Amino acid sequence: MATKCSSLMRFISLLLVSFVVGSAADLPAWSYKCERNVCKKVALTDPERAISLPVCRLYCNGEIGVVWPKPTGPVRIEEKLAKVTPASIVFKPQGMRGEVATYFEGSKSRFMEQLERKVVKGVKLSQEGIQVVITVHTNSGDSDLTYEIDEGYKLRIQQDGDSKINVTIRAENYYGARNGLETLAQLIVFDDIRNQLLIAAEVELEDTPVYKHRGVILDTSRSYFSVESIKRTIDALALVKMNTFHWHITDSHSFPVIFKSVPELAKLGAYSPQQVYTEADVRDIVQYARIRGVRVIPEFDAPAHVGEGWQNTGLTACFNAQPWQKYCVEPPCGQLDPTKEKLYDVLEKIYTDFADYFHPVDTIFHMGGDEVSTECWNSSVDIQTYMKAQGWGLEKSDFMKLWGDFQEKALERWDKVAKSHVPIILWTSHLTEMPYLAKYLNNERYIVQIWTKGDDAKVQTLLENGFKIIVSNYDALYLDCGFAGWVQDGNNWCSPYIGWQKVYENDLKNIGGSYSSQILGAEAALWSEQADEYTLDARLWPRVSALAERLWSDPKTSWRDAESRFLVHREHLVQNGIQAELVQPQWCLQNEDNCPLVQRNMI
Repeated sequence: MATKCSSLMRFISLLLVSFVVGSAADLPAWSYKCERNVCKKVALTDPERAISLPVCRLYCNGEIGVVWPKPTGPVRIEEKLAKVTPASIVFKPQGMRGEVATYFEGSKSRFMEQLERKVVKGVKLSQEGIQVVITVHTNSGDSDLTYEIDEGYKLRIQQDGDSKINVTIRAENYYGARNGLETLAQLIVFDDIRNQLLIAAEVELEDTPVYKHRGVILDTSRSYFSVESIKRTIDALALVKMNTFHWHITDSHSFPVIFKSVPELAKLGAYSPQQVYTEADVRDIVQYARIRGVRVIPEFDAPAHVGEGWQNTGLTACFNAQPWQKYCVEPPCGQLDPTKEKLYDVLEKIYTDFADYFHPVDTIFHMGGDEVSTECWNSSVDIQTYMKAQGWGLEKSDFMKLWGDFQEKALERWDKVAKSHVPIILWTSHLTEMPYLAKYLNNERYIVQIWTKGDDAKVQTLLENGFKIIVSNYDALYLDCGFAGWVQDGNNWCSPYIGWQKVYENDLKNIGGSYSSQILGAEAALWSEQADEYTLDARLWPRVSALAERLWSDPKTSWRDAESRFLVHREHLVQNGIQAELVQPQWCLQNEDNCPLVQRNMI
């Protein structure tokens, strides 16, 4: 790559001769040169020809520079730069109407905020900058973020003489256009030698995601997370083009959402009157996410994982039963009692508010179905009496029939209030195993979310029976793993800690095999027994970014080939207010390819 390095050096010297270089006292001690796709640190001796690390990284990493996640289509980035200032940027949206036009205004604001955050604190940019005209074309005014929507885009940057940069983003809809803006923001860097923002001035790329479902699960029941921390998580999802925030909003530990139809559930079930989500909070989060290209999928887990808030309803079994390990996997226990007809009236009220608060429910609703305990139901005299009256026994198959009846009745109530037959997501469970799978679940209606190991044979059973799946295998995507036990000594149940490398290498095609086309995508999970909003960012980031590239790009190369971009990307997260965990010492960022034991493949 010596030719590339020489070319870049020549271009930098020609372009930057008119830039005002700071005094020697203000200059960094180091410059960089590109050798074999690696930015090498060298002493800064000639300020006019020096290359800063951000500029070097923009071009010196093969075809894709610093872009994360890696684009999936053809990429052409020429070694041309232009000086820009935020004030010189003009937006020209075309084809956006109604609601999405409002969304785009939000995306413009986010884009400008990202540029402002790139500038080192205390530096006042020169107002001399070439004009940048960003023209965004969309062919559709669709505002619903469904699985059918095309999130791809085409981006072109061209310099028009010495006076203007023309940026063109073409997409089928707003969501693709928003993704294009996200990439464009990464192609503008701050040069800390000349204290200027620079844009890559000659770029063409096409990009579209491999998987349609790319998300994160956040559990806000075991620990409460403020609206601000949820929004920050959504901001980070947008930075890496993830499109799903799966909100596990209730569980047996607390019921923090105030539903106007059944306010007593939050009254008794929230940790405090301040630790709740109001109707306004939910609507605000849903709208905030839409602007950032993120769908919010609410989950109401049932019939298990219910407890606090339901104390006075008479509709539960084994609530807070002891010893808890006999009836559930963690305290407090609690399950709905499917034998009570009143239960389904209460569920209808809850579903009505879900459909209203989260409108539109993005055509997807998560009904949980996780970790139902037959021992819990069998501890209830009322349930035993009901089952005997039906002529049933008290064996596993009988309780599975009870569960199947519950699921059928609950779905009827959901359909009644949702007024459309939207796909329903369920967790893997005994109900998703044979023979119950074929008996109680319809593969045209249900999507199954996998939480067991990636090599679990039950995954193949689901695929062979025609079910679409979402992957959250705990051995690679449970980000709460690797900490101290909280119901016993030693480490927690799913230890060890999962590094970003394992997340990156979690290839969904290996999980799906010949049925890979039925995999919609994946979600990383943060269950909050041992996490709250104060540890949120570091638990998720930058590991979720590794999943983002796996789901967007489905890379054929290893984590090692992505590592240098990953280090730069982590700085991008921090720059944008995400307190992402450190991956390596900063020295490794500044001395590319000097830390790993194994050298990556270089041309």
